[in-house]
Amino acid sequence: MCCIGVGRGAALMCRFGVHLTQVPCALKAKVMLWTDVSYHDMEEIDKVHSMPDLERVLCSVLRIDLAEPKRGVLLELFVQTVLFCRENHFKKEQTSALLSIIKSIHEANIETPLNNMKQCFKYSNELLLRHSVRRPPFSISLFNSTEADCVLKYIHHSYMRHCKLYKYIFTPQVKLDMTFTYNETEGHEDSSDSDEAAQETDNAAATPETSNRDQEEAAVGHKSELRALIEKEVREQMTLASRQLDERMKEIANQHKKTVDPLQSAHKAKK
Repeated sequence: MCCIGVGRGAALMCRFGVHLTQVPCALKAKVMLWTDVSYHDMEEIDKVHSMPDLERVLCSVLRIDLAEPKRGVLLELFVQTVLFCRENHFKKEQTSALLSIIKSIHEANIETPLNNMKQCFKYSNELLLRHSVRRPPFSISLFNSTEADCVLKYIHHSYMRHCKLYKYIFTPQVKLDMTFTYNETEGHEDSSDSDEAAQETDNAAATPETSNRDQEEAAVGHKSELRALIEKEVREQMTLASRQLDERMKEIANQHKKTVDPLQSAHKAKK
């Protein structure tokens, strides 16, 4: 809602605001062993090998009830996670925990249409730490150091690098809706007594037709001037907001690149 008003001294006040259903909130990591996928569910997952059957089982176990294409995108994410676990010979409890970790990161990412990539990045690291260090009941040593490093790289390459794409698919688009309200004053409080007297004399001397025409012309001119001021202020504010958003996006992209590049270099060095 944007409200524009004219008061004493023809002052112009502009106020911008956007109503959002959800804003990024603090995320607290916790142990997720058998949280979403039970031991029995893992036995069912291990029995199937074809992609259609694996998608069917995961859809039932994780209770995915979405319309296409969201359903297909989410199933592909979980299917690739299961295949990654099989490739690295993870145990049932490790696969179950990783599925819950991926699911939790995804839910944190799409809980708001605003950019919360930094929070999700921190949350993913904390989740992995909860499952890599033995400190009951706060954390468990489900993954050893080598497995934790492998899982961290997988999370970053499979999800965090495409974090904005998942947000675009699964969150509603935010639009700015501005409404202008004009508040016109009938007179100016700061007019002097002499000006008021002169105005009354001129009005008395003028004919009714001339007076009405002058008032209409003055009103049209006043509205045109006010509209021009409003349009100028809105353009300046929108330009400033766009510039700030671009700078913020570049800053986040640079931070993400600084984090991922060392991991890629270390991975190549090991090879």
